[in-house]
Amino acid sequence: MKYIHETEGWPHFTWEVDSLVAPLSAARYQQGLHLGKMRALDYPLQKEATLAALTEETVKSSAIEGAVLNPESVRSSLARRMGLSVAGAPPADRDIEGIVEMMLDATQKYAAPLTDERLFGWHGALFPSGRSGIYKIRTAAWREGGMQVVSGAEGNEKVHFEAAVAERVGPEMAAFLNWFNSGEEIEPLIKAGLAHLYFVTIHPFADGNGRIARAVTEMSLARLENSAQRFYSMSSQIREERRSYYQILENTQKGGMDVTDWLNWFLGCLSRAIEKANMLTGSVLEKEAFWRRVKQESIVVSDRQKKIVNLLLDGFEGKLTTEKWAKLTKSSHDTALRDIQDLIGKGILKQEKPGGRSTAYSLVI
Repeated sequence: MKYIHETEGWPHFTWEVDSLVAPLSAARYQQGLHLGKMRALDYPLQKEATLAALTEETVKSSAIEGAVLNPESVRSSLARRMGLSVAGAPPADRDIEGIVEMMLDATQKYAAPLTDERLFGWHGALFPSGRSGIYKIRTAAWREGGMQVVSGAEGNEKVHFEAAVAERVGPEMAAFLNWFNSGEEIEPLIKAGLAHLYFVTIHPFADGNGRIARAVTEMSLARLENSAQRFYSMSSQIREERRSYYQILENTQKGGMDVTDWLNWFLGCLSRAIEKANMLTGSVLEKEAFWRRVKQESIVVSDRQKKIVNLLLDGFEGKLTTEKWAKLTKSSHDTALRDIQDLIGKGILKQEKPGGRSTAYSLVI
């Protein structure tokens, strides 16, 4: 059996254009719809949305490889580097700092050429101790030995893929980087899918190839959108579909140069990632519109009141009562009642029926 990198014609991928019209159109539609909504937000909200997307991307890309990161630590590291408030956030260890450095370099400096030195920097940041788990690995340099992707217990392993010999890595990566940075006229979403496949097939490093391939994908998408703002996470969707992700990669790497099936899967996964982000940001847009109306009408609310209103906007579970208000704001029953009556008078809250001890309140949207 020949792997794709042993096939005549490598690395000149081919695909059936007609088969990709529908998934490409769907991905483009979802992308345009979502970006249009997000760019209508105020700049501070755009930065918050980018922070949320990059946090998700960083955490889930590592989770695909079985590495569990503390989301709050990742968010703290990202926020600090993006100039956002991180008061009370937990400190991040150097492993998280390294992953964050790689992700920000890929997405915020998307227009800069991708070079071997830049990739070495990403790899060194991923493994600051020079170890992958308990094993010492070669870092910030191309691998020296062979590379197999295997599963199963020792002695009963199944080989899913075998990369090219180490002597080919340097020339292969030189060709990859030349192709990636070139102005070759390929539909940008197609090129993003090809870049992901091309990189993981070369498998140039001793470890971390999947995470770096996904960073390259994010860089490709940022170039396409010509923006450092990230409003969705493809790695989050790949994490949910990781079985089919590994299966389609294996099938493609054991096939010929026609990679239509891989591109079909990639575009579908991207569409689903953006569609999910589009649904999740609905609440962000609703909240932004609500507070914009409050500001336009010059309605004054206290920090205590704003805290509870935001909880309601975020989908507060159950009924809001005076007792719950007092508990959540750590205030007295009388203070809670005054806060509520004030918001009713300002047209922000309304009293639900029935009244009495079970009186509950809800937002006026």
